Amino acid sequence: MAISLMDGRKRQDWANLVLAVCLFVSPWVMGFAAEAVPSWNAWIVAVMLAAMATAALSVFSEWEEWANLVLGLWLIASPWLLGFTANANAMWTVVVLGLLVAAVSLWAVWDVHHPHAHA
Repeated sequence: MAISLMDGRKRQDWANLVLAVCLFVSPWVMGFAAEAVPSWNAWIVAVMLAAMATAALSVFSEWEEWANLVLGLWLIASPWLLGFTANANAMWTVVVLGLLVAAVSLWAVWDVHHPHAHA
């Protein structure tokens, strides 16, 4: 049981690592690399998300999942807070990836507090 629960958390951490890579390359793939604010936002958050996911893969700690959740929520709010809502590609990219990061992080936190839900 404990091993399968840890494997589940690792899958969630791998998912966040993949999302971090997607976020990092998104300015080029989605065509907003020429705009500094959304690009730097994506790159900085991607590096932070990758660092948290890598740390969680090596030694799991619940705070890392909460930090990932905060990063996901930041991504969702950042187009409005940083003022790049006019660029639909940048806005929707970070909002969708933010929703995915937040969902994966909430799933990991849920698993920590409801370990018997897998039985």
